Amino acid sequence: MKNSHVSALPEEIRKMAELCTKNGKIDPSLYTTYNVKRGLRDLQGKGVLTGLTEISEIQSSKMIDGTEVPCEGDLYYRGYNIKDLVNGFLADDRYGFEETAYLLLFGDLPGKEQLEDFQAILGKYRTLPVNFVTDMILKNPSPDMMNTLSRSVLTLYAYDDRANDTSIPNVLRQCLQLMALFPVLSVYGYQAYSHYLKGESLFIHKPLENCSTAENILHLLRPDGKYTQLEARILDLALVLQAEHGGGNNSTFTTHVVSSSGTDTYSVIAASLGSLKGPKHGGANIKVVQMLENIKENLSDWSDDDAIRDYLRKLLAGEAFDHSGLIYGMGHAVYSLSDPRADIFKSFVEELSKAKGYEKEYALYAKIEKLAPQVIAEKRKIYKGVSANVDFYSGFVYHMLGLPQELFTPIFAIARIAGWSAHRLEELVNEGKIIRPAYKAILPHRDYTAMEHRG
Repeated sequence: MKNSHVSALPEEIRKMAELCTKNGKIDPSLYTTYNVKRGLRDLQGKGVLTGLTEISEIQSSKMIDGTEVPCEGDLYYRGYNIKDLVNGFLADDRYGFEETAYLLLFGDLPGKEQLEDFQAILGKYRTLPVNFVTDMILKNPSPDMMNTLSRSVLTLYAYDDRANDTSIPNVLRQCLQLMALFPVLSVYGYQAYSHYLKGESLFIHKPLENCSTAENILHLLRPDGKYTQLEARILDLALVLQAEHGGGNNSTFTTHVVSSSGTDTYSVIAASLGSLKGPKHGGANIKVVQMLENIKENLSDWSDDDAIRDYLRKLLAGEAFDHSGLIYGMGHAVYSLSDPRADIFKSFVEELSKAKGYEKEYALYAKIEKLAPQVIAEKRKIYKGVSANVDFYSGFVYHMLGLPQELFTPIFAIARIAGWSAHRLEELVNEGKIIRPAYKAILPHRDYTAMEHRG
């Protein structure tokens, strides 16, 4: 099917699509009639309880005198507050992602030797099979890095002589290999795209065996392989903050659903990647950067609060940018008053903006973070508060680091593979039932119509 894409859809396909739309539409009021929690969420946006986990916890409300009240957000990895974890590795001046991945996978913080052994395993697993780069990546460049990553993951199945073994030791080995290879696959995929489809120079660096995941991303991506400690530290922090986020987010729930069927690790992670790719999930940070570029182009004075408010109102009304009616990076399905990941990130973003000469842009981001919730509250009923989420700042960080937008979502995946792996193992350890939710059929039964009597 290579090079078989067409610019316009055939007319017969359009007509068939009209039938799909006409006969597929369900009256929205029926979801209320049958008490269906659409999107597995209630009217206030709270998720339906579908499982138990020890891996992470999100807190966005507290019970006060028997009433649930919104509160500042907290995130816990294996019972540890994310703020304490971050402060811990920053105080010791070390990278935190590998330590975080160890905690998520095994349930306890590693000692010095345990962490060194874990890092050594990841370093050893960063090597791809012979000819994989040439045959699977360079010969098949794609403009979509998430699809490249998914394809590469599925292809690795063929190189694994124990691909279908779902025993815990083997699945752990597969997860560690994928965790180590995600940065390599993502950046190599981008280099192939940049060279073959954009005409840029091609360079393929070997991964650094004794360096962190964040350092490897920057080393593999840049022509000279160089980076500053500040750049690597902030990218490492971004990976830590996005490594895990409860069992209920779309891609992690996908991990549980597909794992519960008993299938192989490669199929599970490819499915999770497909979920994360969506603009309502992992692709949101790209939208934030694009929205801010649009705001900058349309505002002559980035310090004018009234002008910013007016433009945010246009965004909310669907009159500007992509006409979606959304202010990207604002609000979260769970958090109410604040997203702790955004709070942690913000001070480091400011430091990077000073180092990179983006102070004006950072000031604009900070103003939008302050003003957007006010504008949203003017127009819409808010059940639990609106605040900036981690996507609001992560795309800006990647932009300042010189990372191409094509890699924004893959970097999210490089982080989240740690959480997906932990949840896959948790699903298998507990030998749960296959996840099979119910759908209610609402179309009346009909009598069969012979061919000669159909209109």
